[in-house]
Amino acid sequence: MISAAFAQTELAAPNGDISFLSLFLEAHIVVQLVMVGLMVASVWCWAIIVDKAILYARTRRQMNRFETVFWSGQSLEDLYQTLSNRSNHAMAALFVAAMREWKRSHEGARPAIHSLQQRIDRVMNVTITREMERLEGRLLVLATVGSAAPFIGLFGTVWGIMTAFQAIAASKNTNLAVVAPGIAEALFATALGLLAAIPAVIAYNKFSGESGKLASRLEGFADEFSAILSRQIDERM
Repeated sequence: MISAAFAQTELAAPNGDISFLSLFLEAHIVVQLVMVGLMVASVWCWAIIVDKAILYARTRRQMNRFETVFWSGQSLEDLYQTLSNRSNHAMAALFVAAMREWKRSHEGARPAIHSLQQRIDRVMNVTITREMERLEGRLLVLATVGSAAPFIGLFGTVWGIMTAFQAIAASKNTNLAVVAPGIAEALFATALGLLAAIPAVIAYNKFSGESGKLASRLEGFADEFSAILSRQIDERM
């Protein structure tokens, strides 16, 4: 009896491969499409994460370097001449935009001093908005993937379980060897959804916080530089 039962168990044991590749290849076409979409989303998110990490680190270094030069006592005119012909970002772009408006207002025989302060403030606000759009670009992708990927994976899981139950009903066999592969294929979709969503959510929260800090630094510099130019405008009126 024992040997017969053991032999029956051996026959019922699963013989197929249950690797990730086999789970993907044996899944229903709908579940396969869900898996492919989630894997593409995961790769896309990691590309954005690496790109933003490099961009934010470079922007912080540029800000630190510019602030060191700006507050070193170098004349504004010399600093503007140095930066005006470069491709500037962050604080340097803010400084160049304000100085360009300042110089344009003083060109000609009749300098346009009236409302100069308001024009400079508007120019700096526009520059801050442009810089923040550059820094925050594609963060919405991380937020979208982070919120939608688990539900997409769950959809693939539900579809896979439905397919597995249909196969069980057709074969009229509830043996674990028949049930397990279909359930594993279905749960694999949920795992891929979480694999895409978790890094995306963490990165989005981190970069959103970093973006807020950089925006505060830009706005603080804009206020300080606006005060400096305001004093010079009052002296010339």
